Amino acid sequence: MTDLSSDVLHYTAFATDPAGGNPAGVVLDASGLDDAAMLAIAADLGYSETAFLTPPPDDLTEPGKAFTLRYFSPKAEVSFCGHATVATAVALAERTGPGAFTFATKSGAVPVEVAEIDGVLHATLTSVEPYLEEASDTSEALDILHWGNDDLDPALPPRFAYAGARHLVLAAATRERLADLDYDFDRLATYMTRHDLTTVQLVWRASQHVFHVRDPFPVGGVVEDPATGAAAAAFGAYLRELGEIAPAATLTLHQGEDMGRPGLLTVELRDGDPRVRVSGAAVRIPAQPA
Repeated sequence: MTDLSSDVLHYTAFATDPAGGNPAGVVLDASGLDDAAMLAIAADLGYSETAFLTPPPDDLTEPGKAFTLRYFSPKAEVSFCGHATVATAVALAERTGPGAFTFATKSGAVPVEVAEIDGVLHATLTSVEPYLEEASDTSEALDILHWGNDDLDPALPPRFAYAGARHLVLAAATRERLADLDYDFDRLATYMTRHDLTTVQLVWRASQHVFHVRDPFPVGGVVEDPATGAAAAAFGAYLRELGEIAPAATLTLHQGEDMGRPGLLTVELRDGDPRVRVSGAAVRIPAQPA
């Protein structure tokens, strides 16, 4: 990994302002780190995820463009993380130039395209193939969130959705319900572990293609994820399978506003391709004075 550093870099994804979006740690050369060291770095940093690059597997050999990418929350390794993928791709593009990268993740190969738009680097990741599962009984999850059945949007039924990581999608009937996030941290962590969930994707539909979203993330050791690319991909697949949007559509997701870290995620669905594309900007977070 020529010219790549083992230092921890700080980026925020899905925003052009370092004060917005979702912060991620990025280690561009983690070849000298074992799992315990990566987890310790992530825990010390305290971001929802930190990304670690190592050399690619044998079937991905393009020098400087293919890597193995792993993600650690402060508590555990995560199979796939969208915002840390965007942050990593932008960090690489700042050093080697915009273009295409491929990341071998525990969920599969994830291609990413980086382009410069109005002087800011934007990355578009393409998810692994998504799928949905029925979520027939969500009474426990609703109780943990302090939601009732009348807080749900009947047009958007609960589902488990996967596009690299597994999420429970719950749609709020009102923006006020979404804004009032007050849940039992330990109980939700236990529920999510039992159902193999990375986040709970809480959504409110502002218009046909515009949504506000929030993602509790107690299994990662944080109350809420400020901008969640993996959940955005899963949500795009959810809407398509329910027939709530056309086979080819572009969605705008607003996340982080209720946390004071506004972010913007673009989700693209293409007719004939089951995968979901998630795009956003990423910028370096300036070092804080000692």
